[in-house]
Parts: sequence; structure tokens; C-alpha cells
Amino acid sequence: MASALLHHEDRGGPDAPPILLAGSLGTTLRIWDPQVEALSERGHRTIAYDQRGHGRSPGPDAGAPLTIAALGADALALLDHLGIARATFVGLSLGGMVGQWLAAHAPDRVDRLVLLCTTAHLPPASAWQERAAAVRAAGSVGVVAEAVVARWVTDGYAAAHPQTVAGLRAMLAGQPPDGYAACCEAIAAMDLRGDLGAIRAPTLVVAAAQDLAIPLEHQRRLAAGIVDARLAIVDPGAHVVSVEQPAAVYDLITDHLDREPLRT
Repeated sequence: MASALLHHEDRGGPDAPPILLAGSLGTTLRIWDPQVEALSERGHRTIAYDQRGHGRSPGPDAGAPLTIAALGADALALLDHLGIARATFVGLSLGGMVGQWLAAHAPDRVDRLVLLCTTAHLPPASAWQERAAAVRAAGSVGVVAEAVVARWVTDGYAAAHPQTVAGLRAMLAGQPPDGYAACCEAIAAMDLRGDLGAIRAPTLVVAAAQDLAIPLEHQRRLAAGIVDARLAIVDPGAHVVSVEQPAAVYDLITDHLDREPLRT
């Protein structure tokens, strides 16, 4: 599958330290707005982007299955397009899966790595295949929006921020069904467990204590499998933690950027 030029927003000067931000399945670059604003004010160059088949990015190639490797190649093509040799990569959920692939297969392009609410392997594959089939049959991601967004934030946050939750539901329902389904199938086929030992970028793994979509044990396994990785737990928080706990996520990112890397 040929790489695609992804829709992105590039903020900050060309000489500022670059940070690439990749979002979760069913979201657009808007989920990074709080962190982008704060990181830009701190003097970083931020590049938030829509995954292939999401938002304003191109859709998957007809007849070719989408893979995590293909999504990683898209991210590399974006860095090449922007003339960025090396960047910090921050990925949430699907974005974190892409980040693992990049750090293992293109280590010279990843300066530091932040993996939020993600995993290297998320069985059963049948659940993702069934979701993809349901979305394609309905011709809309809206068919799964209510159930999926209920797992994105905690009950307490949903009760206190109904308009934000409604916006997340609309964002998800508005994604192109073919692109969403293809990314579901990429997750179904994903197994990055064998790549973890190859990651050498200083890595922060962030878990959300109430994440029902990718529970804490997945992040514990990531942190155990990546050399010198650190694990941080946001509590309270659920899957789309960049929205529910924007200040905590910003603080964790900047603390990781400021730390001296450990090496065994």
C-alpha cells in the first residue's frame, strides 16, 4: 500500500523541537487541541494529524488491507514532507500502536516516545472484524458511536461534560465508514509484541485507571517489554485521556521531554 499524505496541522517554527501527535481510532486531530496549544506556547513545533481513513486524510487503497505498518509509513511520509528528520512521537490508542511500529522499525526518526492508553496486541480479532462488518453494513460509524464513546470517558466526566461527550460522539459518527472499518481490521491483525524489545527511544507509557477499552494490564505489559520504559497512571481517566485529563497529559508529556534518558 502506497503511503498517503495525511491531513495535519503544523504549529511552531521550523527550528523548534518537533512533536508528532497521532490519535485513536475514530477521532481526528481535534482531540489534541489542549496539548497542542500548551506545547506550542512552551516553544515546541506540534504536528497533529488525522489517521488514514479519518477526518480529512485520504482513505485506504481499494482492495489492499490496511496495516499498522502502512499507518506507520504514512507517518514517516508526513515527516519527510515536512522535512523533519527526527521527532518526539505521542500516540493515543491506535496512534500508540503506530508509535510502537515507528520506534521499532524507524528508530532514527523517533527521539522520544509517549504511548497513551494503547497496547501491542488486542485480541480477539473477531471482535474487530465484527465491528468493521457492522459499520460497513450500516454505511455509518454512527451504528457503534453510543457504545464506543461510553468507554472513552468515565461516568463522572460524562455527567459533568455532556456537551463534550456529545461532540466526541458526533466526531466518531462522522468518520468515513470504510476508513474506520479498515483501521479496525488493522488492529485485528496487529501483533507488535515481538517489536517491543527493539524500541530504544526513551519511552513513557501512560495508562488511564478506568480505561475499559484497553485496560491497565496492557500498559503494564508495554512498560515491561520496552527497555527502560516508565509507566504513569492517570486516575480518574478513561480511554480518550487527552480530552478527559488534558492538563495531566500535558504535564506527563513535558516531564518526559525534560528527563534525561535512562540506559541499561
